[in-house]
Amino acid sequence: MRIVASAFVAGGLVLGAAACGEAPKDNNGAGSGAKKYSACMVTDVGGIDDKSFNTSAWAGLQEAKKANDNIDIKYVASKAEADYEVNLTGFVNQKCDFILAVGGLMADATKKAATANPNQQFGIVDSNPGVANVYPMQFDTAQAAFQAGYLAAGMSKTGKVGTYGGLPIPPVTIFMDGFADGVAYFNKTKSKNVQVLGWDKATQKGSFTNDFTKQDEGKKVSDALVAQGADIIMPVAGGAGLGTTAAAQASGGKYSVIWVDTDGCKSTPNCPALVTTVVKNIQDAVKDAVLKAAGGEKLQATPGFVGTLANNGVSIAPFHDFDSKVPADLKAEVDKIKADIAAGTITVTSKAQPTK
Repeated sequence: MRIVASAFVAGGLVLGAAACGEAPKDNNGAGSGAKKYSACMVTDVGGIDDKSFNTSAWAGLQEAKKANDNIDIKYVASKAEADYEVNLTGFVNQKCDFILAVGGLMADATKKAATANPNQQFGIVDSNPGVANVYPMQFDTAQAAFQAGYLAAGMSKTGKVGTYGGLPIPPVTIFMDGFADGVAYFNKTKSKNVQVLGWDKATQKGSFTNDFTKQDEGKKVSDALVAQGADIIMPVAGGAGLGTTAAAQASGGKYSVIWVDTDGCKSTPNCPALVTTVVKNIQDAVKDAVLKAAGGEKLQATPGFVGTLANNGVSIAPFHDFDSKVPADLKAEVDKIKADIAAGTITVTSKAQPTK
């Protein structure tokens, strides 16, 4: 999910023209004399400082460079979807060894660029274009969202929780499916009737901002869910969700939020309003892929990488400010759910799940 860069203005991360392929470099160890292995990243429109999956992917490249200073890293930011193919091709022309596309919306452009350049190694986050030279890194976030749904149901005082998305696309709806199923599992095991507002898994219909950056749109959707009685909301809408976290913090505890992608207490200014985060461990997936590729390993498109609870590719974040508010028995039940999902005792399903 994307978070608008302007919401977090970070000095030193000022980008140049999107389509030119020029971007900051990190040149530690550049004097070693060995031929550098170049890892080049194209962001989606959320930008490098989205405090979400672009930021996480860039952190993965930085960690890879720390582990192997013969790796050179750089990125270029896409300002619009039309930039994707231009930026990917720009890095092909610069003879980057590894080109990383960040986000499911880049799938078509990545597939086209990879097909046209079959000897070029690509990687992509949140999609699988099905091309031999594209290494897919996908995440079964339904598993961790299932934990979050159970947790939300157990924490709700009104008996109503909500979720909404940015767009009805698989990397979004997979969270919403898992969340709804976690609530359903709570209801089944506790003989309760906590309602999920904003998403119907059976019909795949629900509430969407149709945008990943406009915070006022996120606030508008969550205001409607709160008006219907929801006291915990999970936005899956990138920067638009910041409208929800800010309003939740300003509500003085009337409602709270479950964040997604990157621990919201590290990536948003609204930690006091956050119960937890459904985390994608993009950083480690990217780091591992680049280190393997730089070490000469051929990255296989099949099976690629699928992050699960079992391999720590997905998780729920610590409770931070809510730690004392979550009952010990509920914490234990959420932990048990993780173990049961990892062991296959509980099966989590979603039409949006990546293939393993």
